[in-house]
Amino acid sequence: MIEALSEAERVEALEGLPDWDHDEARDSITRSFSFEDFSQAFAFMTRVALLAEKADHHPEWSNVYNRVEILLTTHDAGGLSSRDVDMAQAIDALVD
Repeated sequence: MIEALSEAERVEALEGLPDWDHDEARDSITRSFSFEDFSQAFAFMTRVALLAEKADHHPEWSNVYNRVEILLTTHDAGGLSSRDVDMAQAIDALVD
């Protein structure tokens, strides 16, 4: 079973993810994305879905027109884990 990050690991991980916000209540990270239109937002979600399937780690997300909201947490670990950090880095690579 994967373990939740320690406080020190969490701080270090968040320093490397400046565009993500830590939600202390859910011990998760969140990020909002905006695109020119729905098609671009949906294409982005499709690319993230393929990454998520490959990693067997799926985000909580929502889409309204050109906006995509993503929340990452590891339910099995009871909070933020290295899997979330890896997924956030992979998602960031899609938009950089």
